[in-house]
Amino acid sequence: MNHRVDAPEQAIDFNNENSNTSANPTFDAVLGARLSRRGLLRGSVGSVGTAVLAGFGVTACGGSDDPVVVEPPAAPKLLGFGAVPKSLADVVAVPAGYTASVLFALGDPIASGVAAYKNDGTDGDYDKRAGDHHDGMEWFGLGADGKRNDNATERGLLAINHEATTDEKLSSFFLHADGGTSTLPRPAAEVDKETAIHGIAVVEVAKSTGKWSYVPGSAQNFRLTALSAIEIAGPARGNAQLITKYSPTGTTTRGTLNNCGTGKTPWGTFLTGEENWFGYFTRGAADDAARGNDKSVTSLKRYGRNQGAASRHGWETGGADDKYQRWNNSKTGASANGSDDYRNEMNGMGYIVEIDAYDKTRTAKKRTGLGRFAHESAAFGKVEAGKPLSIYMGDDSRGEYIYKFVSTATWNPADANANDRLAIGDKYMDSGKLYAAKFNADGTGTWVELALSNTAISGYAAYKFADAADIAINTRIAADAVGATKMDRPEWNAVNPANGEIYFTLTNNSNRSVNPTGSQYLPDAANPRAYTDMKGTSAQNGNPNGHLVRMKEGAAVLAFTWDVYLFGAEAGADKAMVNISSLTADQDFSSPDGLVFSKATGICWIQTDDGAYTDVTNCMMLAAVPGSVGDGAKKTLSYTKADGSKMDIVTPVGKAATDSTLKRFLVGPKGSEITGLAETPDGKAIFVNIQHPGEGTAMANVSDATKYQSQWPANAGYGAGKRPRSATIVITKNDGGVIGS
Repeated sequence: MNHRVDAPEQAIDFNNENSNTSANPTFDAVLGARLSRRGLLRGSVGSVGTAVLAGFGVTACGGSDDPVVVEPPAAPKLLGFGAVPKSLADVVAVPAGYTASVLFALGDPIASGVAAYKNDGTDGDYDKRAGDHHDGMEWFGLGADGKRNDNATERGLLAINHEATTDEKLSSFFLHADGGTSTLPRPAAEVDKETAIHGIAVVEVAKSTGKWSYVPGSAQNFRLTALSAIEIAGPARGNAQLITKYSPTGTTTRGTLNNCGTGKTPWGTFLTGEENWFGYFTRGAADDAARGNDKSVTSLKRYGRNQGAASRHGWETGGADDKYQRWNNSKTGASANGSDDYRNEMNGMGYIVEIDAYDKTRTAKKRTGLGRFAHESAAFGKVEAGKPLSIYMGDDSRGEYIYKFVSTATWNPADANANDRLAIGDKYMDSGKLYAAKFNADGTGTWVELALSNTAISGYAAYKFADAADIAINTRIAADAVGATKMDRPEWNAVNPANGEIYFTLTNNSNRSVNPTGSQYLPDAANPRAYTDMKGTSAQNGNPNGHLVRMKEGAAVLAFTWDVYLFGAEAGADKAMVNISSLTADQDFSSPDGLVFSKATGICWIQTDDGAYTDVTNCMMLAAVPGSVGDGAKKTLSYTKADGSKMDIVTPVGKAATDSTLKRFLVGPKGSEITGLAETPDGKAIFVNIQHPGEGTAMANVSDATKYQSQWPANAGYGAGKRPRSATIVITKNDGGVIGS
């Protein structure tokens, strides 16, 4: 996710990486751009009747929330709810007829004997509690016997990513009584708290007498943190670039970090993506020379770690113990291979990690065959017997790429119910072909293989690739070599179960410019906007509102067609250059991020992590019933550059949304991001994460609750204290029906 804070981006946003300095064109022929400007006047939000749902600080919008008893239709009408209006209130707003309840929040105990969360900065034992910044999430059904049951609808496990922690300067200030230290060195006790709230949680949830709750003492609950032992699997296993003091054989590493999007395998395991982990590491000011300016320096720079780079939290200053020193990515030892220091430690981060949510005794595995970058979600394409599996992924940084992995093994349906699920993961994810996407201006595209057999890679002058492991570890450089298309921060992706088309959220990109300087680059057909968006009196340039692109594959494995499904924009923006999708006040949004298709209904859920539009509305979740690639028409964006030259960009755009195919379903509390969605198989309950409410609070105000940007979920009647907490909510329909109908 984009760790969004409404403040100058470069000063505080360690997650918004910008290390792609390759000369890759954004298209075969880039046509240019001119700045457009949206109007300064925004339309007012119309008044609607709302009802506060007692005990949960939730508003139900658009009418009565009384259950209505009717004969069930043959099929539920999708998007039959009233659209939720934009809001700046510190609540979770859902449509009339729905209830949202807080289920599981930062600090909640997940093991017997752990004290209730005080939420005053004095709590400990975070490896036995819910972590922070709840993010991507998947459902794993449980039967009455406590074992896997894919059809279970009232008992299951939620596997939840805990991406990061709310911080200002250095410390995660809501975790510490006095806000923590903002200077180096950091106290070990503070560092230990912060490392423990990262990672993933698996927690049992159940429905009883119509209400959902989590099971604090379930034997199936567990955590993985930034210190948990994890196995390296796939082509990079044992490679010299993974040798560390902790793992001289290069076969294991410690922890999973900055976990963002997710995936669920056809054999029933949990996939979690390691996103913006680079900022947790530091490098010495003279480290290039210490390494002999070898190719590891090229790798480190391409992954956002120039020499002299400071770490996000200063964890390396917590003490002499290895658990602190591992965050120093400098060459400090005398060995030739790195077995006496942590010069290679960062190479152990940046993968898709496979976890067996049903068996906490199994060691998780990092699937290096799927490449190393700022992973978001991992979505499987259509699963067919006798055919390889395809997994789609995005790299969430400005100007990064879209990827696909195709397994060597062909799908055997018997593997769906195998007992040794991680062994099945070995079969399908450790051997295969990795591709990067090239988007052409005519609405076609090509998947380009990242392999030494590709002469663009084997002959790449900027980095000499040695083998498949080198490509797996330095995937970004391989994609640079083949000329993959730079995208506007590929975040989550999802596959439409109705037709197999692949959707990607492109959340925003401040580096698009009609007059590029430095690391900026021109817009292109798949990323066609470069404009000025006003937030109050502040100008935001580039593509601050983001968009969604979708891809359709045919019989040819390496070819696809594409179009832009939706452009984020405010309803009142210029329809020719900004609000190209003609969004209304019930549909407008900015910075699409989370993306999930419901298997029960086919609804496409779109979640936002926005800093551009937050003067008008908090972040939100929309429900969509999309069509298919090519259902719209080509549109021309006519730009004028500073030198007066005029250029047109022609881009295929999906069919315009209507009030029956796109509307706002939820608006979150102040300062929060809406992210992650899981559902019960019957579609009658969905689980959604509210991440970092109150993130805009200043550390200086940590002791004064009246100055918190948000007090959610405390103001919703959940838990002790008033410090804001990331949390998972569960949403149900009051009449017991399917969500979204």
